[in-house]
Amino acid sequence: MTRAPVVRAMAALAVIATSLFIALTMSPRLGLDLRGGTQIVLETRDSPTVKANAEATDRTLEVLRRRADSLGVADAPLARSGERRIIVELPGVQDPAKAAAIIGKTAQLTFHPVLAVPDATAKARKGEQIMNDEYGAKLLLGPAQLTGDGVSDAGAGNDAQLGGGWYVAVDFREQGREAWAKLTGAAACNPVGDPKRRVAIVLDSKVVVSPQMNSDVACRVGLPSGSTQITGNFTADEARDLATLIKGGSLPVPVEIVEQRTVGPTLGAAAIAASAQAAVIGVILTALFIIVTYRLVGFIAAIALICYALISYAALVGLGATLTLPGLAGFVLAIGMAVDANVLVFERAREEYALEPNFKTALEKGFRNAWSAVADSNITTLLAAGLLFFLASGPVRGFGVTLSIGVVASLITAMVITRVMTQWAMSRRSVLDRPKLTGLSDIGRVRTWLNARRPDLMRRRALYLAVTCALVGVAVGGLMVRGLNYGVEFTGGRLVEYSTSTPMTADAARELVSGVGYPNAVVQSSGDDISVRTGQIGNAEVAKIETALESRGGQVTKERDELIGPSLGDELRRNALIALCVALAAQLAYLVFRFRWTFGLAAVLALVADAAIVIGTFAWLNKPVDGVFLAAMLTVIGYSVNDKVVVFDRIRELWGAQRKVSFEEVANTAILQTVPRTVNTGLGALFILAALAMLGGDSLTNFAVALLIGIIAGTLSSALVAVPLAIELEKRSSTPPPQPKRRGKVAAPEGSGAVL
Repeated sequence: MTRAPVVRAMAALAVIATSLFIALTMSPRLGLDLRGGTQIVLETRDSPTVKANAEATDRTLEVLRRRADSLGVADAPLARSGERRIIVELPGVQDPAKAAAIIGKTAQLTFHPVLAVPDATAKARKGEQIMNDEYGAKLLLGPAQLTGDGVSDAGAGNDAQLGGGWYVAVDFREQGREAWAKLTGAAACNPVGDPKRRVAIVLDSKVVVSPQMNSDVACRVGLPSGSTQITGNFTADEARDLATLIKGGSLPVPVEIVEQRTVGPTLGAAAIAASAQAAVIGVILTALFIIVTYRLVGFIAAIALICYALISYAALVGLGATLTLPGLAGFVLAIGMAVDANVLVFERAREEYALEPNFKTALEKGFRNAWSAVADSNITTLLAAGLLFFLASGPVRGFGVTLSIGVVASLITAMVITRVMTQWAMSRRSVLDRPKLTGLSDIGRVRTWLNARRPDLMRRRALYLAVTCALVGVAVGGLMVRGLNYGVEFTGGRLVEYSTSTPMTADAARELVSGVGYPNAVVQSSGDDISVRTGQIGNAEVAKIETALESRGGQVTKERDELIGPSLGDELRRNALIALCVALAAQLAYLVFRFRWTFGLAAVLALVADAAIVIGTFAWLNKPVDGVFLAAMLTVIGYSVNDKVVVFDRIRELWGAQRKVSFEEVANTAILQTVPRTVNTGLGALFILAALAMLGGDSLTNFAVALLIGIIAGTLSSALVAVPLAIELEKRSSTPPPQPKRRGKVAAPEGSGAVL
């Protein structure tokens, strides 16, 4: 016995034990779309004195962090994105108006001497400003003598002796204390009643309070206590908010809100429950299918699926990755896709057993010969996942993370854990005495039928290409006639979703929304839910819409609120197009590197047809095209490439072994040999997607529908579009057939191909 099986077994046990420990001792980090809360994306702007570069943005981030802490959101996730953007997450905060007002306010706090009460003709000289005081009267202010940098602390208070009025107590640092004493001492040198005896406290170019020094304040001595009180007609909330701003400090540069998302906690809980149900149903159906098809080794693959889910979850938690709604859907989908490698290995082992009835040898060769295509298909999937992570935004980036983790986890489960368990099972005498129990002793009904009839699929390749061109033409027609229904993420604007206690039709809701000044709003209803999509409107306008809906809808609860600035919408739409183009180019480059230029070009042309069919279908159905759709499209590209990698890998091996046979005949044989894998693995993913389509919410349903269409189109195009195109391209190529693989003493069976 060699050491390799022992090493694999120890590695498998170590991975499973570590994953189990992490899963039991650590909790996942849920995104705001699952746990509820508000996410704000800010973009820094240049000020007259400071350029909004990476350094200024980092200093701004620290101020925002202090403000988030003051809002009661401890350890709120804040991160710089690029050079000028800051992503602020406020879990549990359901009032976006208050969050935006506190987080996004510049809060430039300054203390000024009052020079005079100007008349209507007065003009401010350099360094001076004319502002209205807290009562609306004009004041001429001198240059700031103290800024918020000199403040060490601030807090709201209530003075019962003064009628219960609220105030803000301000404490100064050492240099601030000296500047405050100097400023108040200079003001105290003027007669009582003189405007110059006043000091103006200004917040963001607005006078908050401008008190006059009491008569007991000494000239040139001032108020040396190091603290003061800002009084006014404050409510409790206003005093607390002002204290929060002062304590947090002023922003080094102004900021603008370019994106705002708010998700209610009930919506996130419902999404988790729906995804969990879809996962359970999909996994059960997938497990039953592979057990019925492959019997004992299928049962082992079902156990490996559970290990896959455990390893993926542990990796997600251990790495501290944020689990978002699209990421959760990707996690569920990857369970179905993880069956792929197991199916391919089992199909290859069946072929090996038919050549040499030895289970141990058949399994060993099945795993070894599958590795080439496994590596190819996983790299192409990782390319799609990487593009999602770098070019997508918001929760959709989480899909790229879970997809990457899923690829690595499926490699471990298929090539290590499944291998260890199947080799152990095949060494048992009770199993060897019952060959049919293993599931590897025959090639299956589909393969038997194909071997008996050997249909010539490539004889009608011109028909397949004509039908494909017609379908692409219909898709393009949908784009020209209907256009794409871009989501608010790509167009900019505001999308708010409400749930109502009293069901309301879309027409009734549209009438109410139009009545408060938004006749062009897109209003839709689904059961007890109402969605309102408008242009760029503020939080006050959203409150008006909510009040209008309450007049007929009873209790109205805001479930989701998304605000996307126009510049960000253009950027996201541009990035989506770049992501699709780069994905196709990257797949072409890799396929050309690993195979031949004819194979790579044929595969990418087929991918373009797959993408066009999915996009055209969404155009005809008027379904939203947003970030979740982008995730689905890149997944379709990755999955479709997997199919094509398997077919072309089989063609390459057969052609190398049969160099004198025509390429058309070799290609037809390769397609027939890979059909069982295509059917069996496709069904595994379709079970999961069907469950997501039926049980998921609107966004997950659209995600699942896009993938269902794309996977069906991609599976068919691998055999009926990519291969016919490769045949036509090979007629124009002078590159000789590939060299045959080196073989050992025992001839390797025809075929390869593995996919994840």
